[in-house]
Amino acid sequence: MPYPKDLERLINYYQKLPGIGPKSAERLALATIEFQDEEITDFSDALTKAKKNLTRCTICGHLTDKEVCDICADETRNQNLICLVEDYKSIFAFERSGQYHGTYHVLNGLISPIDDIGPEDINLPSLIDRLSKLDNPELIMALKPTIEGEATTLYIKKILENKNVIISRLSYGIPIGADFDYLDNITLEKALEDRKQISE
Repeated sequence: MPYPKDLERLINYYQKLPGIGPKSAERLALATIEFQDEEITDFSDALTKAKKNLTRCTICGHLTDKEVCDICADETRNQNLICLVEDYKSIFAFERSGQYHGTYHVLNGLISPIDDIGPEDINLPSLIDRLSKLDNPELIMALKPTIEGEATTLYIKKILENKNVIISRLSYGIPIGADFDYLDNITLEKALEDRKQISE
């Protein structure tokens, strides 16, 4: 179907979003052009400011508009408990559950030799540095139960041997290959409660 060029351009941008197909992109584009002029200006401003101001926390790597994210800055949270996640989207999922009161660390990827991603390509050095400054910390491995997730877990476990770090993993009630940001709150809560220490 031929679209006016400006509408087609808008549809194409919406299709760049994850999970948005051609029909959804068309609906979003048509809904957008029905916005009032003030709403369009606010929408554009929100996009511009989000892109300009959002950065990574200097401690954990989470998305923030400050140097240190609100979670790392919260002194009421258990700083000795670190939940290790692949990306910041998982943090939003855990925080929605309201059951976790420790901190996080974002790897920004997983070890994957087939994709030429090694330990040096993910956010490991700052994790090691954080753990070295804590007293008998616990590291919860909240990585996807995939080959890449397992490879990353085993590598981290190996480099933390004899470092006085308790390493646990979420229970296996989580479906194999699941993305944490799609899991419901109860599943995440039970996975945290039933976490197991990783044995030799």
